[in-house]
Amino acid sequence: MLRHNSALRAIAPAAVLALTLSACGGGDDAGADAKKSSQPKATASQSKAASGGELATGESATGKVEEEDGKVTYEITAQKVDLGTEAEAEKLVQDKADAKGMALAVAHVKYTHKAGPALTSDSDAGDGTTIWADGQRGTLLLGSADDAPGCEDPYDVTSWKSGESHVFCESYLVPSNAKSLEVHWSEEDGEPYIWKFPNE
Repeated sequence: MLRHNSALRAIAPAAVLALTLSACGGGDDAGADAKKSSQPKATASQSKAASGGELATGESATGKVEEEDGKVTYEITAQKVDLGTEAEAEKLVQDKADAKGMALAVAHVKYTHKAGPALTSDSDAGDGTTIWADGQRGTLLLGSADDAPGCEDPYDVTSWKSGESHVFCESYLVPSNAKSLEVHWSEEDGEPYIWKFPNE
């Protein structure tokens, strides 16, 4: 569900990072989202998609990530998106003009280690996550979600065994009047799994 959060987090401007992509439609990264597949939706809340495609709220996907310790299979679920205000977005950028008409969107994504070696260093599982608004990719804000309520800093997770779960968050600037937000996650060079969160 899309959640409006009037106080997403208190972040000192010095801790708030640079914009790394051009607004709405920046360049490619590890979560390339160029293709969609016509995967039928499952109705059970704990069901899993077999390959990229749309998923319902609560549905999970299974994907593999090449970690430093070896290939790990994760179960991935986009739980929610917190949407802030334009005033909050202004505090996160060096040039306030970059936040005009924009809001901070924070996606909360749960990763469960299902198979593969235990991790002894931080995970790359969140690298495949992006946030889209009304069909356009948002603008990534590096690191600004690490201390948001309910989010874990992936760099603090240096030991991760099979069966354990962690929630990592991604922060993007999106148009404040967006009608819907999407969380995309994909394996490297894979088709994205897509969770939609209407802005009501």
